Amino acid sequence: MTRWPRLPRIAVTLMLTLLAAASARAFDLQGHRGARGLAPENTLAAFSEALALGVTTLELDVGITRDGVLVVSHDRYLNADITRDAQGEFLATRGPVIASLPLAELQRYDVGRIKPGSAYARVFAEQRGRDGERIPTLAAVFDLAAKRGANVRFNIETKVSPLAADETLPPEPFVRALIAAIRRAKLADRVTIQSFDWRTLQIAQRQAPEIATVYLSNEQGAGDTVRRAATNGSPWLAGLSLAEHGGSLPRLVRAAGGRIWSPNFRDLTLQQVEEAHTLGLSVIAWTVNDMNDAARLLDWGVDGIISDYPDRLRALLKSRGMALPTAYPPP
Repeated sequence: MTRWPRLPRIAVTLMLTLLAAASARAFDLQGHRGARGLAPENTLAAFSEALALGVTTLELDVGITRDGVLVVSHDRYLNADITRDAQGEFLATRGPVIASLPLAELQRYDVGRIKPGSAYARVFAEQRGRDGERIPTLAAVFDLAAKRGANVRFNIETKVSPLAADETLPPEPFVRALIAAIRRAKLADRVTIQSFDWRTLQIAQRQAPEIATVYLSNEQGAGDTVRRAATNGSPWLAGLSLAEHGGSLPRLVRAAGGRIWSPNFRDLTLQQVEEAHTLGLSVIAWTVNDMNDAARLLDWGVDGIISDYPDRLRALLKSRGMALPTAYPPP
């Protein structure tokens, strides 16, 4: 029998450390709003679809109802393009603010289909509607994953805006409620809190340092949250100054105490990816649906990609011989 030499304890420790680091760097395949390209966004149907396909992370958005329940919705109000009333009619205009409705009233609305003929419908022609889908509670999403035995992560965006203070709870109680829900579910080690409104991330870091934060940024069109040209800075950046950090978003995120930077993929450059990695940040690009774009980002070494089509991204990863997340089909 061959006897292998006993390794010194320091060598064993180093090997285990390197293995842990490699595991931590595993590529993060995130299903955007569940799997928005395939099923109604931010619904249990979309999260079920993503689990069945196999993703690392369920990306989702949260709001809080009038009676204090955390619910999963991208918009702070009922979106007329995806919302039908109790009579099955699509809303003619923007609906009520979610914070103005108790959960019972909110769940009278059906969010299982896109309004035919809308711009949304043209973009997501592959989405399969599901009649009867309601805006789910965050607890229901956690429960869905638990029932599947899915060891997935949750990337949760706080839908708070410095430009619409009257449409949600203020940042402090909003974040406090989210942290309490995460801790109640014992998921602090599997959750990241993300936001364009960096005030919420600063609060989360103070109140729950065990939960990683993700600093979202966008420099495209009307949704620009960075506002490089603004003389008074951006209201989205929690009073932090981009100019004081040489105009570098990675350096600003690092100074803010973030662990992860998540930019609009259209804003991202190879140099920024390299800079972020030098600073110890992970880079998660959003929202990437063209696999040519995804391939370029993979070549640049991004740590993860958020996509409406996790099936397409899985196929690309497979074609490159990369490890794939576990799939959790329905029983």
